[in-house]
Amino acid sequence: MRHRTDLDGVPGIPAVLTPQQCRQTAESIAALQESSGEIPWSETGHTDVWDHVECAMALTVAGLLEPARAAFDWCRREQRADGSWPIQYRRGVIEDANSDSNFCAYIAAGVWHHVLATGDRRFAESLWPTVRSAMDFVLGLQAGSGEIYWAHSTSGALDEALLTGCASVYHSIRCALALADYIDDPQPEWEVALGRLGHAIAEHPDSFTEKPHHSMDWYYPILGGAIRGSEASARISQRWNEFVVDGLGIRCVNDRPWVTGAETCELVMALDAMGDQHRALQQFAAMQHLRENDGSYWTGLVFADGKRWPVERTTWTGAAVILAADALSATTGASGIFRGADLPRGLEGDYDCECVST
Repeated sequence: MRHRTDLDGVPGIPAVLTPQQCRQTAESIAALQESSGEIPWSETGHTDVWDHVECAMALTVAGLLEPARAAFDWCRREQRADGSWPIQYRRGVIEDANSDSNFCAYIAAGVWHHVLATGDRRFAESLWPTVRSAMDFVLGLQAGSGEIYWAHSTSGALDEALLTGCASVYHSIRCALALADYIDDPQPEWEVALGRLGHAIAEHPDSFTEKPHHSMDWYYPILGGAIRGSEASARISQRWNEFVVDGLGIRCVNDRPWVTGAETCELVMALDAMGDQHRALQQFAAMQHLRENDGSYWTGLVFADGKRWPVERTTWTGAAVILAADALSATTGASGIFRGADLPRGLEGDYDCECVST
């Protein structure tokens, strides 16, 4: 399957981002892709599998299907026997051989996203063993109280769970279950694991290492789908003024005068998932000051002195822009993946009583 040469089906937001500009951003990502399929952060940056998969998702949305498939093929080839990937590569060389549970889980979201966008069953079948192996590895890091430890080294799991990572893993498990249903290979153990993880996120924030200064801990439980409805609205309202900078986007951390594009676009998708499209559109427009003439995006801006920092244009920032544009415009069949209305929610149960009994 070759990439589309026209702009039909490429997202655009009137008066903010045209389909041509969206395609240009995708092309700026593809321009940095290695011949192996690996997509680094930037011209001089490293690669991690989470951001690599996010870039593949963006390429899919923009119709660059060949580069997207090359990126997924890289994931399939690089996966280790235990289902994991190293935390960090640089031009094909492993720089950190440890594993991050969230990084490893995200392949499920990427593959399901590609299937939703293309309807390609053969692709789903070819990547299913990769997804299944990755999810088995990730769920092997789940604690008895539901949270998932964030990393695994040669000496074993690190006894620490991170809220942002677990919220993303929650979404990835939902995507993996949707793919399992599509392939007709049920995974009931995953349904239990998903229910336990969702319960931990929604009911036991003390199970996670606190990172209260980071905006991702604020919105990711909503973006991942573990928190919805009135609880989501209250969560966003509670810290809106801490993180949102009018006309510029959102802070990465609440104690620094620094707005970042990817976090802003992730908030956009969280707001969209809540049905708050008005504020989502506002924030999407606000972060466009980070766009460069070639369609790439700077990572962030220190608004106290007007300097871009770090001095890099990152593929994953451009990818977040494309995914947010698709969510807002509902252009592709994958545009609702973070709204998640059709994704499984796992097996509900009285997990507190189960934990007490064990």
